[in-house]
Amino acid sequence: MSGSANQNHEVYAQQHIRRMRGGSQSQLMRASDGHYYITKFQNNPQHTRVLANEFIASRLGRYLGLPMPEVAVLYVSDWLIENTPELCFDQAGLATPCRSGLQLGSRYVADPERDMVFDYLPEALMLERTRNLHDLARVLVLDKWAGNADGRQVIFTKPSTARKYHATFIDQGYCFNAGEWNFPDSPLRGVFSRNCVYQDVTGWGSFEPALSRAEQMDSAELSMLAEGLPEEWWCRYGSASDLTRLMDTLHQRRSSIRDLITAFRNSSRNPFPNWKG
Repeated sequence: MSGSANQNHEVYAQQHIRRMRGGSQSQLMRASDGHYYITKFQNNPQHTRVLANEFIASRLGRYLGLPMPEVAVLYVSDWLIENTPELCFDQAGLATPCRSGLQLGSRYVADPERDMVFDYLPEALMLERTRNLHDLARVLVLDKWAGNADGRQVIFTKPSTARKYHATFIDQGYCFNAGEWNFPDSPLRGVFSRNCVYQDVTGWGSFEPALSRAEQMDSAELSMLAEGLPEEWWCRYGSASDLTRLMDTLHQRRSSIRDLITAFRNSSRNPFPNWKG
């Protein structure tokens, strides 16, 4: 289930573009495959394991048919770090260089030169012009299953000439409770901040096909999602068996997904007013 660092890695960073917002202080990088990647570094201010979480949970989301970026193991050289002063973290006013080696690359879902990208839209605009708004309900399957300890993060993108936006789910780093790799479930964790996106939920069918795919996933399919995961992203904080234990727990939690969504449904937020039973 693991990979190792080497300078001949399949995808490597070639150019720094800009720093991104967010707690992990990720960087937008252009890579050798011609794509742009939001890059999280091993020594980010959150936790090294958020790289592993992003890798596994993004792959899991794509397996469920959810709009999530492709992820890759991205090699960042010593030379690029040393010759790019912007590749650093700001921690308490001190600049700490990003670590070289194998980092997590999340494919940038837009053309950085031509597309419009927003992490917030006014409610009326979001409801009227997001063509895949139904996915905001479906992603609850992943967030509840994977124990996302953060609110659901979304970006809205569109070409400058288009009328409608497309929602893509980003930042899976706090799945599995960030660096803890446990599941302290709570009804209001891992959900989107505004109830309006759930107004069309009428029953369990609103979560399909993601719900059925999750419930029917076997342990071998789950394990495949962790193939190629570098050991240095997770192993130094525990034992070599932690990854196997995490995947086994995920497999067991499939039977709890409906109960976890029901707990959110019955919460003080009353997110599904049109639920028909």
